[in-house]
Amino acid sequence: MAYSSEGRKTAHTVETPRGKVSIPDKLYFKIGEVCEIVGVEPHVLRYWEQEFPQLAPQKSSAGQRIYRRKDVEIALRIKSLREDEGFTIAGAKKRLSAERSASSRFKVVSIERPADPSPAASLSVTQPVESSLVETTTETPAELSPADASQVDKALATLHQVRAGLESILALLRTPPPR
Repeated sequence: MAYSSEGRKTAHTVETPRGKVSIPDKLYFKIGEVCEIVGVEPHVLRYWEQEFPQLAPQKSSAGQRIYRRKDVEIALRIKSLREDEGFTIAGAKKRLSAERSASSRFKVVSIERPADPSPAASLSVTQPVESSLVETTTETPAELSPADASQVDKALATLHQVRAGLESILALLRTPPPR
């Protein structure tokens, strides 16, 4: 996110396979602005509106299409599916629907890392720890014995393996089905 000299947000950056795309920080966009950001002609955008129910701009009282940031991001995703990943309109529709339904079922949670990377620093007395992985202790993190720290290291290694496995499953789910 870029900021003006007054500290206000000036643009939102979206990562695409072709690079970063900057979306100005405003509530509504006209069709010409969206076409310029996405890199398509207006007739293509109007066609996508008919084919993709997720892309539904509002209309002003004068009948002009008014796009929100979410609409611009959806249009960028459609373009990426069509041009970068080689999907047909039907395939892109299915993929976009699957992505939208998956994102409504799962919440992505970022993991906050402690400033001290040692496993003992990430424990506190108030955090519950799975008993099958690490024995519960009433000691504070600074008082962990080397044996306890070793168990924490093993538990974290196991969690990293589980995460890697889940990420590979997610990658498989994101690959298009054979055509």
